[in-house]
Amino acid sequence: MLCKNIVRRLEELYPSDMAFEWDNVGLLVGRKEKEVKRIYVALDLTEEILVKAIEEKADMIVTHHPMIFSPLRTITDEDFIGRRVVKLLQHDIAYFAMHTNYDVMRMADLSADILNLKCQKALERTSVQENLGIGKIGVCEKEMTLSQCAKLVKENFHLDAVQVFGKEDKRIQKIAVCAGSGKSVISVAIDKGADVLVTGDIGHHEGIDAIERNLAIIDAGHYGLEYIFIKDVSETLIRIFPELSVKSAEIIFPSKIY
Repeated sequence: MLCKNIVRRLEELYPSDMAFEWDNVGLLVGRKEKEVKRIYVALDLTEEILVKAIEEKADMIVTHHPMIFSPLRTITDEDFIGRRVVKLLQHDIAYFAMHTNYDVMRMADLSADILNLKCQKALERTSVQENLGIGKIGVCEKEMTLSQCAKLVKENFHLDAVQVFGKEDKRIQKIAVCAGSGKSVISVAIDKGADVLVTGDIGHHEGIDAIERNLAIIDAGHYGLEYIFIKDVSETLIRIFPELSVKSAEIIFPSKIY
């Protein structure tokens, strides 16, 4: 199958115009006319992931986070991003990324479903289409404590640990979830009456300030909430392109708590 046909189908599911202006999504490296038989799916295109994709003889790599954000003035093997671009071109591997467009069209629903939230609504609406945006807010079936909610997040996302801002006995009914980095939606979660925000990349000051505003936060890590992209996109590709071979990157957390 030609790369352009795969790109067209993915952009039908996750339109590039749903991405934020600062984002960089779509086919970032490679030829649209390339014949693709094997796809490798990962969260990030690191050097390690690229080596593994080459070992798997991948013709195309699909990731969530774009490897290229800022304009490249040069593309050489003297720069760590440039080296990966050069290697992609050397091995004739097409590289496609879908980031905030996937967040809006799929990640918000997926993460809320994993937490079994009811009455889901967009946390921060970013589209004229109803209920599309960054994150979701909903209610849990039964009221619980913040401690119990943290345990639920750990179990449902298969995490070893989470960081909690707030009193363990705080009563939780309304939950906001924003996979990835959720600093920007703290005020939105508060305005919408959330008892807790489940997200990642929360610093000390954001955490204690949220507590002062009666919002608890469970920081499950950026990778901890977004690695679900790998399985979800792999299954989607297998379903819509049964003739292709789809391989998934191993789930390896980039940081560990000792």
